[in-house]
This record gives sequence, C-alpha cells and structure tokens, in this order.
Amino acid sequence: MAEDLLREAADDKLINDAFQRLLDNYLASRHRKKVDIITKAFNFARQAHKGVRRLSGEPYIMHPIAVAQIACEEVGLGSTSICAALLHDVVEDTDYTTEDIANMFGPKIAQIVDGLTKISGGIFGQQASAQAENFKKLLLTMSEDIRVILIKICDRLHNMRTLESQPANKQYKIAGETLYIYAPLANRLGLNKIKSELENLSFQYEHPEEYASIKAKLASTEASRHELFDQFTQPIEQALQQMGIKYEIKERVKTPYSIWTKMQNKHVTFDEIYDILAVRIIFTPEKRSEEINECFNIYVAISKIYKSHPDRLRDWLSHPKANGYQALHVTLMSKQGRWIEVQIRSDRMNEVAEQGFAAHWKYKDGTDQEEYSEDENELNEWLRTIKEILDDPQPDAMDFLDAIKLNLFASEIFVFTPKGEIKTMPAGCTALDFAFSIHTFLGSHCIGAKVNHKLVPLSHKLQSGDQVEILTSKSQHVQPSWITFVSTAKAKAKIQAILRRNGREMQKLGEEMFATFCKENNLENVIAAADMLAELHESHSREEFYQSIGEKNILLGEKDIDVLAGKNQQNDKKGWRKLVPFLKSKKAGQPAEKSGDEYFTVPDKFNRKKPIYITDDNINQYKFKHCCHPIPGDDILGFIDGKQQIEIHKRACPVAAKLKASFGNRILDAKWDMHKRLFFDATVRLQGIDRMGMLMDICTVISTQMSVNIHRLTITSEDGVFDGNIEIRVHDREDVKEIIANLRKIEDLKDVTQII
Repeated sequence: MAEDLLREAADDKLINDAFQRLLDNYLASRHRKKVDIITKAFNFARQAHKGVRRLSGEPYIMHPIAVAQIACEEVGLGSTSICAALLHDVVEDTDYTTEDIANMFGPKIAQIVDGLTKISGGIFGQQASAQAENFKKLLLTMSEDIRVILIKICDRLHNMRTLESQPANKQYKIAGETLYIYAPLANRLGLNKIKSELENLSFQYEHPEEYASIKAKLASTEASRHELFDQFTQPIEQALQQMGIKYEIKERVKTPYSIWTKMQNKHVTFDEIYDILAVRIIFTPEKRSEEINECFNIYVAISKIYKSHPDRLRDWLSHPKANGYQALHVTLMSKQGRWIEVQIRSDRMNEVAEQGFAAHWKYKDGTDQEEYSEDENELNEWLRTIKEILDDPQPDAMDFLDAIKLNLFASEIFVFTPKGEIKTMPAGCTALDFAFSIHTFLGSHCIGAKVNHKLVPLSHKLQSGDQVEILTSKSQHVQPSWITFVSTAKAKAKIQAILRRNGREMQKLGEEMFATFCKENNLENVIAAADMLAELHESHSREEFYQSIGEKNILLGEKDIDVLAGKNQQNDKKGWRKLVPFLKSKKAGQPAEKSGDEYFTVPDKFNRKKPIYITDDNINQYKFKHCCHPIPGDDILGFIDGKQQIEIHKRACPVAAKLKASFGNRILDAKWDMHKRLFFDATVRLQGIDRMGMLMDICTVISTQMSVNIHRLTITSEDGVFDGNIEIRVHDREDVKEIIANLRKIEDLKDVTQII
C-alpha cells in the first residue's frame, strides 16, 4: 500500500513537472496566451488516461504531453494545436467520442482530434490495408487543416524517440513507415530538424550495427573536422566583420542516415565521402527587404577568398523550394584541397528551414498566429493536389502510397505557361504531366507540346525554365501506355481513373458476352467457368478476363468448350479434369491435387512478436524474393504474404519499405542462424587501370588466397581502363567484406564494390 502511494506521488510529480515545462514554453512564445483552455485539455486527458501505462512503464498521459511539447517548442504551434495534441488519443483509447470533444473544446479542436484518430479495424474488408486507410483519413483531414499532419509528425517523433520498448517486428514496421511516409512529409512541410531526426532514428532501429559504426567514425574524425572548420571560417569571419554584418557561423555535419544513404547509392566507404562537413552563415539583416541582396553580397565577399565551384551554385532565394526553404548554397575550395559547401541564409530563412510553414506565421504581424493564411500559394497548391488524389484513391494500398509519394515529396522545377505564368512541377515530369496539372481535359486530349517553341512528344521530360504550350485534339483519348512515362501522382491518378472507367464499361460488356456464351453452350456454373478460362487465357483475374472479352482480345470458341468438358488431352495434363466440370451432363470430379510447395505456413496462433530464425536446415521453408537477394549477414525481416507464407527481404529493400508502410502488422523480426554450410551468390564490381597480369592477380586473391569459387567473370577494357563484374559463391556477407578488403590491396585496382 505504501509502495503504491509512493509510486502515485512520483507519477504526479513527473506529470506536473512535464506539464509545467509545456506551459513555460508556450508562455515564452509569440502566440496569444490561452492558458485556460490548455490546462482544461490537460486535466481532461489526464483523467481520461488515468491508470493506463505505456510499454515503457510511464503513465500514458506523458505521451500526449510530450507530443504537445514538440508541437509547441520544435514546430512553433499555438493553443489549438497544443490542446489537440493533449487530446489526440482520447477518442481512440477511451470511451469519449469526437462529439464529447466538440462540446467541451469546440469544433476546430474536435476536427483535428478526429483526423488523428485511427479508423477502427474491419470495416474496409480483408483486402484493404488499415495503415493505408488511416493514412488516407489523416490526409483527408489535413487538406482541411494542415495542423493535423503537423501534430501527427510530432506524435510520430515521440513514438520514434521511445521505440526501444517495442518488440523488434513493431520497431521495423514503425521505423519503415516513418522512413517511407513521415520523414518525407516532414521534409515537404519544411520541418528539416524533425525530418533528420526521424531518418536517423529509423536508421538506428533498422540497421543498428551500421548506425553505431558511422556514429563511431564521426566521433573519431570530430577533432580533424573542427580544425578544418576553424581554418576555413577564420578569413570568412574577418570579411564579414569588415562588412559590419551581424552574423553567426555554424558547423553542419551530415547525419548518419544521409552518410549511409550516400555510401549505398554511390558504393563508397565512409572515408570517401567528402561533404560530411558544411558551413552555415546565418545573418540578421538591417532591413528585412534587403535580406536577398545581403545574401549575394556575402557570396561575392567569400568567393574572393576561396575559388567557387561553377556548377554547384544553388539559388533558392528568388524561387524558394515548395516547402518554403530559402538560401544560397555555394561550394568553395578550401586551402586543404577539400570542396566545402557554404549555406548563406538570414535568421528568418533559417527559422523557416528548421520549423517549416509554422515559422511563416511568426512573420505575419497583426494576423491570427493560429491560422495559416491563404497567400501560402505553394502549400495550398499542395493541399489541392492531395484532395485530387483522395477524390479518386487507388484501390490497392501499395498503389495509393506510391501515388502520394510520387509527387508530394519530389524535388521541384519551375516551368512557364505560354502567357509567362510560373508553375512548380516535380523534377523528372513530362509534357503530359504538365497538361494534367493544368486541367484533366487538357491532359486526356493531349497530342503533344511545344517546349520553347519546338514540337516535342507527350513523353518529353521538362527542364527548369522551359516554356510549355500544350497541343490537343478532340479525337485523342487516354492510352494505357501513358501510365509508363508520366511521373506525377495527379497525372497517374487521372489516367488510371479514366482507364478504370473505360475498363469497367468493357468489363460489363465482356461479362454480358460471356453469360450469353455460357447460356448458348448449356454451361451451368458461370463464375467457376470464368475462373477456369481466365487461367487458360493467362488473365490475372476474372475481371481482367471479362475485360479482354469485351475488348475482343479473347474470342471464345470450341477449344474453351472442350477444356470445360475435360476433352482436351493437352490440358488434361495440367489437371483441368481434376477441377470441377461445368456441363450439366457431367458428374462432379475429384478435388485438385495439393501443391508441391514445402514453404512454412503461418498458423492462426503464431506469435508475431518473437523472431524467426533462418538455419541451414529450414532455409528452404522461406521465400527469398528477387527484389533484394538477401544473404546471411544482411539485416533482414520477414513478411507474411497472402498465402500465409513468409517472404524474406533486406530491411533496406524498396519493396520491404512499401510493405512496412502498408501491411506493418504482417512484418516479422528475422535473424540468421547459419553455420557456413550453404553457398549464396554475390556480385563484386571492379574498376581500375588495365595492365599485364591484372586478371591473374584478381583470380589469385579470390581463388587461391580465399579458396572461393568464381561463378562468372565479365570484364571489358577501353583506353587503358577496365570495368568488370565477378559473380562468386560465398557463405555470408562477412566473406564478401573480406574478399573486397583483399582485392583493394591489388595495385592499380581503384574501385571494388559489392552490387546489392
């Protein structure tokens, strides 16, 4: 009893201290001081979550307080958002309803809380992904009020900061979803600090060894980086002081996640990454109207000290990024022979870069700090795009998430209309994307375009600064091939919607034609017959089979009747006779034979929290997908597919990324327990200076020194430089690392990397 009282007192102190810190932060902000409603929301949430604890053991109310703290301190939101953050789990986890919230705190807070409340399971059927449906709901409410997604990102950040209490399979699901959806969303909304932290936390849980290795290397090179920074910035500081500029210079170090991403993409080691250090100059302008000119003045001054790289000047001053980011980036050659990027920005630009759109409100004097204003054109355009995608959502969860990612998170270019109006488009977009961005009618009847007054096809990729005129014809209609070269979510969604509408019409026609065919040929079980013939004609589904009949790509005849009657001997070998015949005159046949698959099938009461261990003996019970070729030593996970069998993917695999974001409850923790009895294929890429004996040296290292079997060797040489791939048979990832380390010792062999 005494212990319970002590624990309760300790909990109360913990909760009260956390709430007081939140209030102190709020009172120090520029927002209007609505302390009463925040205190009311806190007391209501505290009572609603009373007695409930998180997996970490702390009182549940600590989570809503922490989310509100992030919203206030790190994103700069006001009382409405803080109240919604405090209440965000009340409707989902307690008996209170959205109506209760509306009655006590008003419709605006209730709307945001409703947007943050997950949809209760089961109402979308088995095929729908609950994750995708919840994300869809989140975006739907976000398009009405941007604060919904801002608070959701705060919620996700706190969940990531406290992820160690979750089992491994849940960690992979949450980390994967964070990396696939929430980090890009934070970036798109300009929350740069939060984006970086989300990426690093995801990386830490998905690849703990690589994360620890990069952190250790960053720590070991810290002293040399500080020295380089001091030497590089000393003359810059002198120049800025002479100009009378009020400034601060910061050292920006690349995050472990971005270092690892670069190592993977460029196939380089940590030591080969030269842009780990960057310099940030943040100044306070005398006049706000002069801040852009002052950026260029600083650029001119520092380019007199160091030689600038002509191709690496990035100007986001005149045309900020879509997330509001403004700065001037210039790359300078240091006296130590290293290229160093310098980012020049005002204090206002810096705050917008760190806090995103929330920071804009602080610079709109005389306006309600809680509301974003209608003149945030880029943001409103983005919200409109989301609405359009949601108006016609993809039926498949993975397609839906792809549609969102395609366009909302892409880097942008600037394109001009024939009248000189500027439009922001995602990088890599085509003339057809541009047509659909203006109007669906224009896109669906587009026959080509004039780019800078020259005729180009629909698939022509646009560059920043292009002036584009769309050419149309009423006789033109949407073609299925268009889906292959458009890159924006809006164009893809519109094309798929039109094709689906046309497909449904053809499907209906085909279904009627097939029903007539069955009636004429005295066939009884129409649906089962359609399924059987769909397989015969290699259609993926009954619907696709009907559509092919409607489009007259499949013409039904005597052969189809023979198959259904079981007369066709060739098809008899396939087991057609073992399927139930469909003619009235036939008796029911035998059931189909069992499949020869020996894959492990997940039982109903399978414990998904425990890891599965892949051994030399059971490895054939799992499906190893071709998307990423995992071998022992790789960080892996399991995924329970539609047949209740387990696929194995690398945790960094692009397909696994979508699975984590769409079907997180089917993710399993998987570990290797191999003993170097089996061999796996791995490919090593070699590049270097061609010379006599080079091939012999390579083969000596692999075959003689390492006793490794070379499976295939392809090398091409041109102008004294060679490039080649060696396929080898190895036990695990450690073998590959050892081989690469030994190959790198060979003279004139300049680059050795493993192809994933």
